[in-house]
Amino acid sequence: MRWVRYRLNNLDNYGIMSDDGIQEVCGSPFDSYEATGIIISPHSVDILIPVVPRTFYAAGINYEEHVREAAILLGIQPSFPSKPDIGYRANNALIPNDASIIIPQDATEKVHYEGELVVVIGEKAKHLSEDDALSCVLGYTIGNDVSERNWQASDRTMWRSKNTDTFKPMGPWIETEANIDDMVTKIHLFFISFYFPLFCFKSYCIKVSIMKQFISCLIERRR
Repeated sequence: MRWVRYRLNNLDNYGIMSDDGIQEVCGSPFDSYEATGIIISPHSVDILIPVVPRTFYAAGINYEEHVREAAILLGIQPSFPSKPDIGYRANNALIPNDASIIIPQDATEKVHYEGELVVVIGEKAKHLSEDDALSCVLGYTIGNDVSERNWQASDRTMWRSKNTDTFKPMGPWIETEANIDDMVTKIHLFFISFYFPLFCFKSYCIKVSIMKQFISCLIERRR
């Protein structure tokens, strides 16, 4: 099932994306819902970010192939994390799929994209085991972790390198029936029509379930 969040007549709603359009519902994927039988054209609404999180986290240095490629470029041995490397991201940076990323005038030329898997939490959870760490997951969407690398290197925190307004595109929908082992990232830069190498999520240095278990030991996870 593909849950989409949209704005129509100045009201924000959830619906289910289908081949025919958006199926209108009363309710949301986080609570009970009921289909109304009304189909809405996606072209008649504004598609929003699929969820507005209270807080959201990011795991760094977690694509094995990416770590190896970076090490080759730097002429060093690859160094893989021994535990999840977790950081925060800010809601102000979130924008919908296809919205424009605005690069500040004082940014340098080193503004990079990062295609990411986004895990959407559907219910409260804490102190999870690895085996049941994904039990609270509603589904998955995708994001772009835009990063200003010179700011990232010079600042003590990532407050602007990662969290500048518009630096976190996300969406367009939440996929509830996805299998992580079948997923790959494929980044297409439209302005130069070029595909970058694929990264399989199953080649994560640290599995999603372990990251979820690690966070849940300290922080109650909510949508």
